[in-house]
Amino acid sequence: MLRYRAAVMLGAFVLDFLMGDPAWLPHPVVMMGKLISFLENKLRKSFPKTDRGERIAGTILVLIVCVLCFCVPFLVIWFAYRTYPYIGVAFEIFFCGQLLAARSLRSESMKVYEKLKNGTLDEARYAVSMIVGRDTGNLSREGVTRAAVETVAENTSDGVIAPMFYMALGGAPLMFLYKAINTMDSMLGYKNERYLWFGRCAAKLDDAANYVPARLSALLMIAASTAGFDPANAFRIYKRDRRKHASPNSAQTESVMAGALHIQLAGDASYFGKIYKKPFIGNPDREVEDEDIPRACRLMYFTSIIGLAVFAGISYIFKVFRMI
Repeated sequence: MLRYRAAVMLGAFVLDFLMGDPAWLPHPVVMMGKLISFLENKLRKSFPKTDRGERIAGTILVLIVCVLCFCVPFLVIWFAYRTYPYIGVAFEIFFCGQLLAARSLRSESMKVYEKLKNGTLDEARYAVSMIVGRDTGNLSREGVTRAAVETVAENTSDGVIAPMFYMALGGAPLMFLYKAINTMDSMLGYKNERYLWFGRCAAKLDDAANYVPARLSALLMIAASTAGFDPANAFRIYKRDRRKHASPNSAQTESVMAGALHIQLAGDASYFGKIYKKPFIGNPDREVEDEDIPRACRLMYFTSIIGLAVFAGISYIFKVFRMI
């Protein structure tokens, strides 16, 4: 499996670039989501509704999901490679391509852009509600744009660079494990009454899994900002604002994006009808505008290409040293 790792990474990136996530094809993350929901319902009924009971139930859910989401793809791909190496390569490219989100991230954020340009504000609010967790019903035009740009910035790490990082380390099985952790956090990692204790383990594990990839993503994005953006300002804002978030990871790429585009991101946001106070990231050198969405997508793709080159190159060099 290691022998073909660099080729698999390149093939997966090209597959995602060409196909994205076709609606007719069952997606692994959707199946992960169904598994998480099923286990949540079963475990909530099996444990007492106390802080300790919910914490134990949530931890058991995390363990079951992690074991299944690593072992199942590992066995499938191992058997494919044992049958014939190129069958294994094809399976692994297919699985890894499904778990990269560069094209879908661009597609979904550009839907927001198209509604801002050719539709109504309500349509743009609805489009952005598909890719963010905050309340969007009262967002201004600038607020809709800012939310889309923030999502592109954050998911450059969560949806592209972090999966590439784990693909480089452990192929499709480790990539599946990472996406399972990320999906559990997106479904359970809320600090509200329902999930404060039940989702605690999922949220903490996601913070740990993203700690290194988020910082690598920020550095890669700074490098990518040399392609028509402002790398000096991206680095300056990154150093100043990379810790301005409740999550230890989210502000890493958001700060770079804000600096590269010379805009201000973050600030207060509403979740489930409650306003959460958040510091601003970046400087308001200019007003946020519709065109910042395609700019953010271009920076995301430049970052992805550099990340692919770095991780695939390291995988290839490691393979060469193993052969010596």
